[in-house]
Amino acid sequence: MISRSLARALLASVALLTASVLLTGCDTDQVSLATNAKANQPVPPKLLAAMVEKNMDLQSPILVRLFKQEAELEVWKQARNGQFALLKTYPICRWSGDLGPKVREGDRQAPEGFYSINPGQMNPQSAYYLSFNTGYPNAFDKALGRTGSQLMVHGDCSSRGCYAMTDEQIAEIYSLGRESFFGGQKAFQLQAYPFKMTPVNMAKHRNNPNMPFWKMIKEGYDHFEVTRQEPKVDFCEKKYVFDAAKTPDAKRDPVFDASAKCPAYVIPEEIASAVREKDARDQAEYNKLVAKGTPMARMNTGIDGGMNKIFASKIPEGSTGLSENAEGSTLEMLAMAKAPGTIPGHVNPPKPNLDAVAAAPANQEPVVAVSAPAATTRVAAAAPAENSGGFFSNLGRKMGLGTADTTATTPPPQATASVAPAAAPATPPTATSRLKAAVTRFVPGRDTTKDAPKPAVAAAKPAEPVKPDTRLAATRPALKPSVSDGASEATQIMGAAPVVSSNSFDSRFGAVK
Repeated sequence: MISRSLARALLASVALLTASVLLTGCDTDQVSLATNAKANQPVPPKLLAAMVEKNMDLQSPILVRLFKQEAELEVWKQARNGQFALLKTYPICRWSGDLGPKVREGDRQAPEGFYSINPGQMNPQSAYYLSFNTGYPNAFDKALGRTGSQLMVHGDCSSRGCYAMTDEQIAEIYSLGRESFFGGQKAFQLQAYPFKMTPVNMAKHRNNPNMPFWKMIKEGYDHFEVTRQEPKVDFCEKKYVFDAAKTPDAKRDPVFDASAKCPAYVIPEEIASAVREKDARDQAEYNKLVAKGTPMARMNTGIDGGMNKIFASKIPEGSTGLSENAEGSTLEMLAMAKAPGTIPGHVNPPKPNLDAVAAAPANQEPVVAVSAPAATTRVAAAAPAENSGGFFSNLGRKMGLGTADTTATTPPPQATASVAPAAAPATPPTATSRLKAAVTRFVPGRDTTKDAPKPAVAAAKPAEPVKPDTRLAATRPALKPSVSDGASEATQIMGAAPVVSSNSFDSRFGAVK
């Protein structure tokens, strides 16, 4: 009896010692990846089945691509042949700003470019359910003096310079990143684009002032397209360099500095030739489209960001904004489809930006991006106005845009006595009239006859100035548990012995560290 008890005690001691050694040897960043039930949810069974079908391992490296115009997030995963294949595409619930890179703190722009996500950037304690930091600004952004911080991919479907998903979506994406880190990936690459870098999209946006930047990051897009390998990213002379290698006569790898002159380097010929061939095909197609007179996308609208059509179809007065609308199906048709996650009640679809409208030159109409046909946009009937000001004043108050920090409110003109009809003197358009034009164009097909001003009545009382709306925004509801595609209780997933991928960021993204 004594010997058995001693044996059990010894075995228990060995087990405790082994666990202690294992915990000591763990990367603290990896341990912090799964500190609560939200961050430790298992990968859903459907994704596991997709991995089996695509010949992928659960803990193989991942790569993420984001597209604003399409409002999509792609997760690519490395298959057993060493190349990346598309695992799943997630519709983006909300992104803010305009097409184009982030430039300064507070501009509401979601970043564009190439970024590196390491375990320390994963946030299991996020106020937006779960999140990871994009890593903006990178060395290129800093070389240009661009500013900004805490630019995330997160849940809650609400964005001020971020890419916002539903809570259920970010739970899946987070779990895929977590498993790749447990498998040995040091960091995964995030590629953020204004749109898919196709000849059609390049032709549509050929007049955009961001085109030189977009052509530069298209090189990285092409490197990934032809190799299906994560491109190595460096920076020099305030530009991106992809898959640079040392020259044949060099004894060491080139050292890059985003603000300094580029060192001597070469791009491996098998990659360079494939990229040249793809670029030649794209350029030929682009030239044909331009020669045919492909319409150019109109410039910034004053509309703040975009939303995938599947989410826009679920929200009253929903709109895709700067994202593309449904092709071959209306928002009403999409409303019958199941949403990929829970849409919070506080979600705001893209709307005209009153600050941008008010700041526009008085002799210039607000410019609106290509809008959806009238049949694809649902517009709720306006409620009877309780105060003077008309449809657009009430719309501004309902949108929360009458507060002092969002728009300069123009007092309504006082009513005057009725006189015989006469030619009215031409007056420059006011911010209110420009707002009316913006909203009218943003909501195509809306009947504006009801918005026409009524004739003034003789001896009418002077209108009182509109008081600013001082109501505070509603407190965000408490975060809810994630739904994990029928998965059972969250369980801690123990990582196998880490195996560092040959194309991990440890060796392929040195310049950003």
